[in-house]
Amino acid sequence: MNIHQLHKEVKYTAVASSGPGGQHANKVATKVMLEWKVEESLAFAEAEHQRILYKLHNRLTKNGVLQLSSQESRSQATNKELVFKRFVKLINQVLIIPKARKKRTLPRSVKRKRLNDKKKHSEKKAHRRFRL
Repeated sequence: MNIHQLHKEVKYTAVASSGPGGQHANKVATKVMLEWKVEESLAFAEAEHQRILYKLHNRLTKNGVLQLSSQESRSQATNKELVFKRFVKLINQVLIIPKARKKRTLPRSVKRKRLNDKKKHSEKKAHRRFRL
């Protein structure tokens, strides 16, 4: 992953932030929207690119654009940094390949002991039954 290339590919848009804030919130566009076109990205190898498309298919628009936003701070610059950090974190999580699960096998002795215990228990119950 090439972070410098990602910086070039990402497009930022500043919009008015929602919520309370009075006159400041009404005059200043502090909410930052990040948009990234996945198909046009040159920052990843082909395998990574396919993995990103597969993992993020539910977060992409119809045009294949990933959109993130931040309005946590009153500063546009801070929100820009925060949204890019979230973007990089998201991409890093997507690129992690989980370890393959190894099937666990029970030892024969454990299986034998369990079956013997079940057999003893059923015999104990059977001896309690009334017979004519």
